[in-house]
Amino acid sequence: MASPSPLFLLLILLFSILPSPTSPSSINDTPSTYIVSVHPDAVKPSIFPTHSHWYQSSLSSLLSPSPPLLIHTYTGAAFHGFSVKLSPTQALLLRAQPHVLSLLPDRLRRLHTTRSPHFLGLGTSTDSAGLLKDSDFGSDLVVAVLDTGISPDRQSFHVRDLPPVPTKWKGSCVNTPDFPSSSCNRKLVGAKFFCAGYEATNGKIHGTHTASIAAGRYVYPASTLGYARGLAAGMAPKARLAVYKVCWTAGCYDSDILAAFDAAVADGVDVISLSVGGVVVPYYLDAIAIGAFGAMDRGIFVSASAGNGGPGALTVTNVAPWVTTVGAGTLDRDFPADVKLGNGKVIPGMSVYSGPGLAPGKTYPLVYAGTQAGDGYSSSLCLEGSLDPKFVAGKIVMCDRGINSRAAKGEVVKKAGGIGMILANGVFDGEGLVADCHVLPATAVGATSGEEIRRYISSAKPNSPPPTATIVFKGTRLGVKPAPVVASFSARGPNPESPEILKPDLVAPGLNILAAWPDKVSPSTTEFNILSGTSMACPHVSGLAALLKAAHPEWSPAAIKSAFMTTAYTVDNRGETMLDESTGNSSTVMDFGSGHVHPQKAMDPGLVYDLTTFDYVDFLCNSNYTEQNIKVVTRKNADCSGARRAGHSGNLNYPSYGIKQKMSTHFIRTVTNVGDGESVYSARVVAPAGMAATVKPEKLVFRRVGQKLNFLVRVQTRVAKLAPGGSVMKSGFIVWSDGKHNVTSPIVVTLQQPL
Repeated sequence: MASPSPLFLLLILLFSILPSPTSPSSINDTPSTYIVSVHPDAVKPSIFPTHSHWYQSSLSSLLSPSPPLLIHTYTGAAFHGFSVKLSPTQALLLRAQPHVLSLLPDRLRRLHTTRSPHFLGLGTSTDSAGLLKDSDFGSDLVVAVLDTGISPDRQSFHVRDLPPVPTKWKGSCVNTPDFPSSSCNRKLVGAKFFCAGYEATNGKIHGTHTASIAAGRYVYPASTLGYARGLAAGMAPKARLAVYKVCWTAGCYDSDILAAFDAAVADGVDVISLSVGGVVVPYYLDAIAIGAFGAMDRGIFVSASAGNGGPGALTVTNVAPWVTTVGAGTLDRDFPADVKLGNGKVIPGMSVYSGPGLAPGKTYPLVYAGTQAGDGYSSSLCLEGSLDPKFVAGKIVMCDRGINSRAAKGEVVKKAGGIGMILANGVFDGEGLVADCHVLPATAVGATSGEEIRRYISSAKPNSPPPTATIVFKGTRLGVKPAPVVASFSARGPNPESPEILKPDLVAPGLNILAAWPDKVSPSTTEFNILSGTSMACPHVSGLAALLKAAHPEWSPAAIKSAFMTTAYTVDNRGETMLDESTGNSSTVMDFGSGHVHPQKAMDPGLVYDLTTFDYVDFLCNSNYTEQNIKVVTRKNADCSGARRAGHSGNLNYPSYGIKQKMSTHFIRTVTNVGDGESVYSARVVAPAGMAATVKPEKLVFRRVGQKLNFLVRVQTRVAKLAPGGSVMKSGFIVWSDGKHNVTSPIVVTLQQPL
C-alpha cells in the first residue's frame, strides 16, 4: 500500500486542530488580511523572475477555487514578505510552507507651528548660532511622514532658497488626477500612498498638519482665524519631506503602514515620523515595531506618538525600545475664552472661535443638555439629533465630552438653534483644555468647572431668575505660566510590554499646535489650523532629529535618542516640577519619561548611550522571546543560549533604568564620549525614596572623543510590605557631570503586590 502523501498528512493535521464542526467558530471561514513574514535567508527560486511571482505561486497551492491575490509585496528594505487575504484554513496551510516564518493579522490603527521653535529655544532663520545654524536647518536630510497625506500648495512647503535635492534620494512622487507628480519640488521630494490593505477590508476608496510641524518652511504672518499669529516654522525648516499616506477614513492598516516603512527605507529617508498607534502587543506581532526595526537597522531614526489615551496608567503605545516614543506637553501660549455666569462667577475656558461674538455685557439663558426630557445620556453628549430645539433655541448649551467630536457637538447645538456652547470635560479628561475651531461661540472647561456650572444651573429655584451666562473671548495669550505642563490626554507609562524600558521616552509640544492645514477640510478658510495630540508632539521630535543627524551625521538612531533623553528637563518656567494637566499636581516619570525635549542641549550632550542591532537581539533574548520570534522582528538569526541569557532585559544600554518586582538589581551601562576630548565625569545618584542606589566607578576618565567606558549601577529597594493589590512607584536619577555637561537618566522602581 502506498504511503500517504505529505499533503494528505498536512490535511489530517490541519483538521485535527481546527474547531470541531459543532463549535460556533467552525462555520466562520471568513477571510482576513495577514502579513506574511518570509524567512530572511530563504532564497527565491530562479524560476521566478520576481519575488511577487514566487509569493503568488506559493498561494496557488492553497485550497481555493482561485488562489488569493497579493495585496503588498515588501521589498526587503524594512521587511521581507507579503500581505494577502486568507481564510483561516488557507492561513494554516500557508504557515506550513517552509519559507514562511510567521503570519501577522492585519490590525487597524488610529491617528492619535508658530510658538514651538521659540519655546524650544531654536530661534529663527536670522540667528547666527545654535542647532539650526550648525545643522544648516537640516537641508540635506529627508524626513518621512507616515500619516494622512499632504496638500503641497501650502506656503509651509515653498522652495525658496533651497538647494537641489540630495543626490542620495531615490524616491519619487505618484501621479494621480488629484495629485500630479509636478506637485513635488525641492521641498516635497516624495509622495506615495498605500491603501491596498485598507481596501482589502473596506472596499475601494472613492496629513498636511504633521508634515509642516516636522519640516515646514518659515511663513509670516501665520495664524488660524486670527489666533496664534506669528512666524510659522517647522523644527527643521530646510529638511526635505517625503510623505507616505497610510491613513484613510476608517483608520490605518498595518499592511499599508509596513509597505510605507519598506518604501521609505528603500527611498533613502533619514528620519521616519509616525503619528499612528494602537493596542500594545508583543513586538513579533507588531507591524510598526517590525517596520521600525528594519528602518533603525539601516540607520534611520524613527519617532512615534505615545498615544492619546491619558491620563490613565499603562496607556502608552509604540513602546519598542528602538522607537523614540513621544508624549505631549503644553506651550507657554493659550487661547482664553472664559464663561461668566449670571451670579458673577468667572469660569476659565479655552477656544479659538473667531466668528461673530456674543453681545458685550449681555448674558443669555443657560441650559445643561443632559436635563432635557427624554434620552438624557444622548442629549448630555449633544449627539446628532439628540437636542430638542424647543429646549435649546436661543440659549447657551452645556454639553459633555465623549462619543462624537468636540467640533461636531457645536454643529448639533447650532442646528437645534442654540447660540453658544460650553463643552465640559468628563472626570477622566480632568482639567486639560483643548482649543477648537467652532461653528458657533463655544469654549471648553475642565471637569471641576463643569460640575460647578451644573450646580449653578440646577440650583435655580422655580420663581427665581433663570441661570444665564456669556462667553468672553480673549484672543491669544503668551508667556503663560506654568509651562510646559504634561497634557491630560498624553498617554502614560508604565510600558505594558517591557516594564524595564521607561515609556514614553520624553514629551514635546503637542497641545494647541499651529501648522499647515489642507483647503478641503473644515475649517477650509484658513491655511493654518490648531490641533492637539501626541500626533502633534511626535513630528517636533522628528524634525529635531533631522537637525541632530545633520549636525552629527556619524550618530546612530540610539545616540540621537540618548541625546534627547539625557538633556531633557523636568522643571517648568516657574522652576518647579512640571505639572500634570489632568490633576494640577506634579507630574512623574510615568507621565513625561526623561522630561521635555531641549534641542539646544541635545546638540552637545557630552555622553551618549549607544546601541547596535545585536544589543536589541540580546534584549529580546533576555525578554524570553523565542529565537523564531526574534527573527520575525530583526531578520537576524539569534542564539539565546549562554552569554546572551546571562543578563536581564533591563541591561539594554538604554538612557533610563527600570525595575519591576525586584528587591534589588544591577545595571551595566556603557557611555560614549561625544563631547570634549579629555574630560572627567563624576556621578551623582539620587536614589528613589526609601531605597539605596550606588554607582561604580564614581568617576569616568575619558582621553578622546569616541571612547567608551562602562559602569555599574546597583539599586536596593526598601519598601514596606504592600497590601494585596497595592502598588508603589518611586523614582530617582543618576547624573554624570564634567562641569559643562549634565547627562541625566531616571531610575524607576515599580512594585506591585498580587491580590
